[in-house]
Amino acid sequence: MTTQSSNRYSVDLQTAHLFYVNGGWSAPVSPASLPVVNPATEEVVAQVASGSAEDVDQAVAAARAAFADWSATSTAQRARVLGKIHELILERKEAFAQAISVEMGAAIGSARAMQVPLAAEHVRVARDLLSTYRFQTVENGTAIQREPIGVCGLITPWNWPLYQITAKVAAALAAGCTVVLKPSELSPLSALLFAQVVHDAGLPPGVFNLVNGSGHLVGAAMAAHSDVDMISITGSNRAGALVAQAAAPTAKRIGQELGGKSPNILLPDADFEKAVPLGVMAAFRNVGQSCSAPTRMIVPKARLAEVEALAAATANAIIVGDPQSPETVLGPIANEAQFNRVQAMIEAGLHEGAKLLCGGLGRVPCFDKGFYTRPTIFSEVDNAMRIAQEEIFGPVLCIIAYATIDEAVAIANDTIYGLGAHVQSQDLDLARTVASRIRAGQVLLNYPAWNPMAPFGGYKHSGNGREYGVFGLEEYLETKAIVGFGAPDLDR
Repeated sequence: MTTQSSNRYSVDLQTAHLFYVNGGWSAPVSPASLPVVNPATEEVVAQVASGSAEDVDQAVAAARAAFADWSATSTAQRARVLGKIHELILERKEAFAQAISVEMGAAIGSARAMQVPLAAEHVRVARDLLSTYRFQTVENGTAIQREPIGVCGLITPWNWPLYQITAKVAAALAAGCTVVLKPSELSPLSALLFAQVVHDAGLPPGVFNLVNGSGHLVGAAMAAHSDVDMISITGSNRAGALVAQAAAPTAKRIGQELGGKSPNILLPDADFEKAVPLGVMAAFRNVGQSCSAPTRMIVPKARLAEVEALAAATANAIIVGDPQSPETVLGPIANEAQFNRVQAMIEAGLHEGAKLLCGGLGRVPCFDKGFYTRPTIFSEVDNAMRIAQEEIFGPVLCIIAYATIDEAVAIANDTIYGLGAHVQSQDLDLARTVASRIRAGQVLLNYPAWNPMAPFGGYKHSGNGREYGVFGLEEYLETKAIVGFGAPDLDR
């Protein structure tokens, strides 16, 4: 890909009109395109090819043809290719960071420190697992064999574009599957860079394929395709339901990582001067555009005034601005539709009578262009309010007071979602006990470091299946029992 210096990211804008299928760049069956809008300027910075069911057919055919050979490769061979992909992502990290900043407004510091390196970690983990994971075990004469499921359709979102691509693609490739990827049409530039990385890493033709386009055309065609064995989607609950409905007639496996409304319980003994600011920043990371963002801060009634002061001071100190500035902490919301959604939810909070501590409606002052949203905190929130029940996906935090720990846990669980949760306490045993009572797929105690081996996925409406580490690898594997196998051959 050639450098487009005027746009500050290395995407060949001619290649953007193509798909990556069967080891090369190819034109769509019927020429069509979709605009890519820079949310900081509201300007169209690129046009990408928009696919159809016919384009999906070609990509799936290539993946199906490549499956027999790729699934038969040794773990060492797959690890070598994944290692090269990991190396090239790190080598081109600035190009990826710039593309992500332009396509979805991530602050360049955040793109460099989180979006790209954490994405690379998913590839490294998948590579390393291949040296330790046992694809066959034998016990009492029965072999349990784990085999690649087949052709996988992967649908990724706009909020962590590269991170979600590598979480799915690396695990699928490590398992021995072949892939058709549909990245978000709203942030496709980093996906094009990733396709070039895969190509340059020497992945055989057909093993990885990319078709850009809308969910209702490309995503639906992938989900319904009889030659796709598995669909994995990260996205909205509405999109997840539509994919599941389209996939049902062919009984394919479905992995869904959907919405969240994650609680953050501050127990009475927590260090509030530390826990509150960290909680605010965790909720607002990536401009609040994370499905597991802890956007409900559940605090003791007796400490409410203290929490309000600490939270408001933290939010008011956040620098919102040009994502290309190294001083910027939060850039704009990633697209106009999401900006309008966030504004509507802030208005709902005001209408329902929540106490506005900071932020509120409208763009950040001094910005008449760009989807810049004020970091907003509501207090005195009733958990029945819309702002406490619906996923907002923006920098909006709800503070909810509790009288007892039992009430705190009840509030935490009073949601249709169950993706993530946080618990803060200086008593680790107490924190563990509370964590065990929360109905969520991942609970973080006292803001631990990110762990790429920790399985990630949801209870209830947050989806099904798990990603990351061993559990993420196993999502792409079938289980075969060979009864009468006999004792294992220890010499093999």
